[in-house]
This record gives sequence, structure tokens and C-alpha cells, in this order.
Amino acid sequence: MKELPKIALGTWSWGAGFAGGDTVFGNHLSDRQMEEVFRTAMDKGLNLWDTAAVYGMGSSEAALGKLVRQYPREEIILSTKFTPQIADEQSAMPMSSMLEASIERLGVEEIDIYWIHNPFDVEKWTPGLIPLLQSGKVKQVGVSNHSPEQIKRVNEILQSAGFTVNAVQNHYSLLYQSSADAGILDYCHKNNITFFAYMVLEQGALSGHYNSQNPMPAGSGRAETYNKVLPQLEQLTQAMKVMGEAKNASVAQIAIAWAIAKGTLPIIGATKVHHVLDAAGATEIQLGAEDMATLERLARDAGVDTRGAWEQPMA
Repeated sequence: MKELPKIALGTWSWGAGFAGGDTVFGNHLSDRQMEEVFRTAMDKGLNLWDTAAVYGMGSSEAALGKLVRQYPREEIILSTKFTPQIADEQSAMPMSSMLEASIERLGVEEIDIYWIHNPFDVEKWTPGLIPLLQSGKVKQVGVSNHSPEQIKRVNEILQSAGFTVNAVQNHYSLLYQSSADAGILDYCHKNNITFFAYMVLEQGALSGHYNSQNPMPAGSGRAETYNKVLPQLEQLTQAMKVMGEAKNASVAQIAIAWAIAKGTLPIIGATKVHHVLDAAGATEIQLGAEDMATLERLARDAGVDTRGAWEQPMA
């Protein structure tokens, strides 16, 4: 496996339609915007791209695939996901069918990291990863939104065939630390499993861009979730701003640097060039123990629960 950069770039908001960027984030991206983001990231050495078949029902993968085709395959690390709820149960091998469709949209012959998107039925779906690994079409596998017990069970099933879980991808941020509380981070660190942290910026609530005077775009899924709690976050984001000014960093970079310091690999949604530049710069920021403690105290004091409707409790 190629060496992973410190940050992955997420393309959840690149798709459109069901579970796409327009409905979830209120975004409407042009091909040119996506190309500028992609080229800037590759120039900065951020070559790990995360998507899923369900994001915009394939449209995120298709948009990413147009750009992937413009670069040598060995320069890019691709991460995409099998979502059980949209599997074609009429197919003899539903997971293989979804993988083949993803491969075609992305314009490649194999996927570097293939995930089971959620623990819909661990016993049913996990064995489907084994033939994909054996075929070489999938290099490594991961699980997303799985609890500690489910992760361990997936590992047992894979190990029976000589494979292992390589990565875990869960919601993890200053505001939502259930994967640490449940022991998942410790388990990953002890078992050489990369922990991918998604929603590190809480869909922009920890970016420093939004507040009670400047809420998220009306009508989007994230506005419904976060706008009502933005006032509770202002003490935290103000402290992040002050901390960032002392380090020549943005609020978003402080949130990302915190996640890296916790031993995770953040996935940062990239819709603008400055998101990429923020992400690249965040890898250079060092937060001291006092900084970390202050951030975590203020996050707790905010009293905000950002667990998504799709997420089960971890602890």
C-alpha cells in the first residue's frame, strides 16, 4: 500500500441529488471548481481521495473519476464504499456488483481502500470483502460507523481468510468523541489500523465561517442540524480563533490539527481551493498539551451532541 498522507480529501459534496452536495450541504459545484480543487490538492501532495457509491448515487464518483483519469494511477490513492442499503439484492454478488460500478465510474482497475459504509448486517456483508481482496481489485478494506464489537467481529471474519481490517472511518471531532470514549481509537492504534476521522469540521460548524449572525445555507441538511446550536459554539470557536492567530492559522486548521494530534487521519470535505490550502497547512501546526486541554474543555462545555441520524451510539 502506498504511504498515506496526513489528511484525506472528501468528495461527499461533489455529487448531486440523493445524499449529494446540493441536498446535504447546499453546494452547487461546477466542473471547473472541482478541477481547481483537485489540481491544487495533487500539487500539495494530498492525493488520498474519499468518496462513496451512495454520494449523489454515483455522481460523486463520476465527478472524481473525470479528474483521476488525468493523472497516473500510481499517484492517487482512492477510497470508496459499499453501502448495504443500496445493494442490488437480485445480484448474485451484490458487493462485487457495487464495486464494479464504482470502478467504472472512477475509471480505474482497482480500489486502494474499500469500505463497508455502515454495520447494517455485519455477518451477512463482511464475508463479501474476502473475494474482492483475493481478486486484487481491492487492496485494503475498512469499516465505517461500526462499534467496537462490530469492528472486532469484522476482523475475526477477515482473519479467518488471512486478511485484516486496515482502516476504520467514524465521525470524530472536538464536539463528538464517542470513538475515543468507546476505546475504538486505542484498538486501532494497538492493531495498526488507520482511524479516518470524518466530520472533523462538523460540516463547517467548526470552520470559523459560520455563527449566529452568519448561519449555514437555508434549506440544506446541515443548516437544519447546526444553525440552532451555533450560539453554543461561539465560545469554543472564538478560543480557536485566538489560538489560531498566535500560530498564524485559521479556526478550521486548529480543528484539523487537533484531530491529527489525536492520532487520526482527518477527511476534509473539499469544495474550494482554500479548503485544500487549509488542510495542507494544518499538517504543520503543533498544538501543545495546554492547547489540547483548553479545546476539549470548551467543547465539552458547549454541551452539543452532533451524532448523526445514521449513527448508533458507540459506547
